[in-house]
Amino acid sequence: MKRLLFPITILCLTFLLVACGPRKDVAQVNKPAPQFTLVDTKGKTWNLAELKGKVVFLNFWATWCPPCREEMPSMQTVHTLMADDSFVMLAVLNNDDPALADAMAAKIGTTFPILVDPNSTVANAYGLTGVPETYIIDKQGVVREKFLGSVKWNSTESMQMLRKYIAQ
Repeated sequence: MKRLLFPITILCLTFLLVACGPRKDVAQVNKPAPQFTLVDTKGKTWNLAELKGKVVFLNFWATWCPPCREEMPSMQTVHTLMADDSFVMLAVLNNDDPALADAMAAKIGTTFPILVDPNSTVANAYGLTGVPETYIIDKQGVVREKFLGSVKWNSTESMQMLRKYIAQ
């Protein structure tokens, strides 16, 4: 019985490592971004494929999320500063009410599009683990960066990173 314990343990650990490894069917850095088409709270349709040639800032968020609300003003600053660049900021509402999102956007003064993902189809395609979660997609449609949690987007480091992808 003791002879079998070691091989069984190794087999179980191997299974766990394989089963818990990165999912192959979700967004990964340096791989093409999962395509999507969503409608924003104003009724405009956004198709990722149509944004090729622009850097896409794709942020998943919710009104009930304090870190999401915390990073919104810095996102608005970036959106305003890069309005003339090859840059698009999209905020995807996750498990939340679009009316609440619009009310919060009006209160904070954000003007970037808020897309509605009613069945979490896009969130699932990107392997969303929580909010906020942000993906930077380059002009060729490849995921270049992934950020978990709140970020001060108007910081020098964040702005330099975004400008690097815009310049490519």
